[in-house]
Amino acid sequence: MKRVHTGDFSVRSKIKKFAARFGLLIAVWLLGCSFAGAQQKPIVLRVGYFPNITHAQALVGRANGLFEKALGPGVQLEWKAFNAGPSAIEALFASAIDLAYVGPNPTVTGYVRSQGAAVRVIAGAASGGASLVVRQGAGINNAADFRGKKVATPQQGNSQDVALRSWLRANGMKPREKGGDVQVLPISNADQFTLFLKGQIDAAWAPEPWAARLVHEAGGKVFLDERDLWPNREFVITSLIASPKFLKEHPDVVKNFLRAHVDVTGWILKSPAQAKQILNQQLQKEMGKALAPEVLDDAFARMQVTYDPLRASLLKSTQQAFDEGFLGRTQPDISGLYDLTLLNEVLQEKKARPVQ
Repeated sequence: MKRVHTGDFSVRSKIKKFAARFGLLIAVWLLGCSFAGAQQKPIVLRVGYFPNITHAQALVGRANGLFEKALGPGVQLEWKAFNAGPSAIEALFASAIDLAYVGPNPTVTGYVRSQGAAVRVIAGAASGGASLVVRQGAGINNAADFRGKKVATPQQGNSQDVALRSWLRANGMKPREKGGDVQVLPISNADQFTLFLKGQIDAAWAPEPWAARLVHEAGGKVFLDERDLWPNREFVITSLIASPKFLKEHPDVVKNFLRAHVDVTGWILKSPAQAKQILNQQLQKEMGKALAPEVLDDAFARMQVTYDPLRASLLKSTQQAFDEGFLGRTQPDISGLYDLTLLNEVLQEKKARPVQ
């Protein structure tokens, strides 16, 4: 029988202990690398917007990369275009976007439908920028002439749709589906333009630049500038909204986005000629065609960018939406809709007046 020396056991034991410790070190190192890799993975911020002049900050900021610069390398920014507000709200519900530039009525509808869980207004974006445009041959010269006519809006329940229905009510008229004789047709902005040219609709309540395009390219005329319906000719047409979940999980990301939003707003106000040029270049990328100078100037003249959410006008449009049956049978409580904390922190940094 072969004699086994106790020294052999000692060496083998040391080897086994060393291997175990080395394996543990490798495991810890791999875990550390995995954690570091996870830490380095960028946060994805998905932002919804429309290729409209009333979403000027999104278009200008996207064109010149100011939002990406403000967010830094740790955030991956993804832009997602929509035709109208209800579609953007559905995307917010589906967690497909985190922030969005959107109109007041879809904002309130989303808040009410989700019982306050899905939407927060974190800043304003634009005031004005919507008009009721009539076709030259439609025979519309006063409010009563809308009886029996076909009038388009971008989407049922969006801000222009509610504005039209409220205006009809104020003038003693109703949509056909409510027993009236005005046919309200929710049609995308691009399709409105085509049908307007063909004489298949008589009027459209449209945001810019579509209202100006209907005038300058389709022979229409502005029957009503929506600003004329509001005190001081100011009303919110675009707000910046956020998913409360993303707002809670990534407040620093949202705050950096708001810094860029405020900066872009200020730059557009100070440099309108340059802003229009950049905005038009971006519209050409998005829509395949730049706006004619007269269209751009006309559209831009009917709206103004702002970071003020213009809360009073949203409260009024909420009442209008409720009256038109879009917000259920009970008057909605929207007291929790606004969260302007981060915006006011940014404004304080910039020594600007806070907003309410």
